[in-house]
Amino acid sequence: MWTNRRKHERFKLNLPVEVHQEGSDTPIRCSTSDICLGGCYIESLYPFPVGTVLELKLDLASDTLLIFARVVTCDPQVGNGIQFTKILPEDLDELTHYLASAAAKEHADSASG
Repeated sequence: MWTNRRKHERFKLNLPVEVHQEGSDTPIRCSTSDICLGGCYIESLYPFPVGTVLELKLDLASDTLLIFARVVTCDPQVGNGIQFTKILPEDLDELTHYLASAAAKEHADSASG
């Protein structure tokens, strides 16, 4: 039997993100396919190797969040599983609020459908 080992609820949200690899001056712009308080999945034809340290600039409707992260999965020509390693408390609060709003909308949509 399959069990969910995730600590946080995951949401299928397509959010713009700018990815900066440690040691590179060139940002990569892509988007999330899902996100939670602990990490996200970014879609990319050229994913990063597992263990790569990243700095993310995640665009929410109201703000841009700065998040430090590392790559935990690599799916060639698909994307990366990203684990958040450091996020400022105010940015975490903003992400928490954003995801809570997404959860409320998802619940309302499923109740009316």
